[in-house]
Amino acid sequence: MKGRLQDQTAIITGAGSVGPGWGNGKATAVRFAEEGAKIFAVDINEEAVEETRRLITGSAGVCTSHVADVADTEQVQEIVQKCINEFGRIDILHNNVGGSMPGGPAEMSEETWQAQIDHNLTHVYLMCRYVLPIMEQQEKGVIINISSTSGIRYSGHDHAAYAATKAAIIQLTRSIALQYAKKGIRCNSILPGLMHTPMVEARLANHRTSGDLKKLIEDRNNAVPMGWMGDGRDTANAALFLASDEARFVTATEIIVDGGRSAASPY
Repeated sequence: MKGRLQDQTAIITGAGSVGPGWGNGKATAVRFAEEGAKIFAVDINEEAVEETRRLITGSAGVCTSHVADVADTEQVQEIVQKCINEFGRIDILHNNVGGSMPGGPAEMSEETWQAQIDHNLTHVYLMCRYVLPIMEQQEKGVIINISSTSGIRYSGHDHAAYAATKAAIIQLTRSIALQYAKKGIRCNSILPGLMHTPMVEARLANHRTSGDLKKLIEDRNNAVPMGWMGDGRDTANAALFLASDEARFVTATEIIVDGGRSAASPY
């Protein structure tokens, strides 16, 4: 039986993980490969993206890994060209890179603000800029952009630049979707909420609870109506639906993956 993405080529950025477990990009790369996709996995961390490649190829999947900074124009062009050289086409683009820095406009330096714009938003523009002409020639393609529920609601923490960029991704996604709707290209975004990804252990515990990981996890679980956080595999399954032909009539919209939290409270 063929997989839901059989023989399709997918570029997945942020395909590594900052620690053990299932980050969104790593989980998506593995899940797509399980459904027959050929994966061009990209991450700025060589060790992390190599782990993803080994997981996929160790299960008889197809994956090429590539180290790059997706906020750099020349490196993005290289990503696209190498993927075409390797696989001949690009069926799916999954933009997953992102991260937050604390502060509002008064506290945040201009340098940090610009770095957040580049890290969270510019890379989406750049990847789309160089992949869209290829998809247009193919008369088919799917783009999935990872935003966040922080783009539609206050998270309870002051991360103004992160929230602004994630909101911008939502509207950029809609704009691309409508511009290319009659050209066989669909574009949607996914908005994860409180997720238990390796980012929790690697970074958030020190920022939020002075290193008390147990308290952070308990607080985050209690903030979700379902009583527990999802993980990268939940984001990956949403992405799989959007990438597949099952979503052939779905474009210019968002899937919220947050256990009901954004509907339950304004922040």
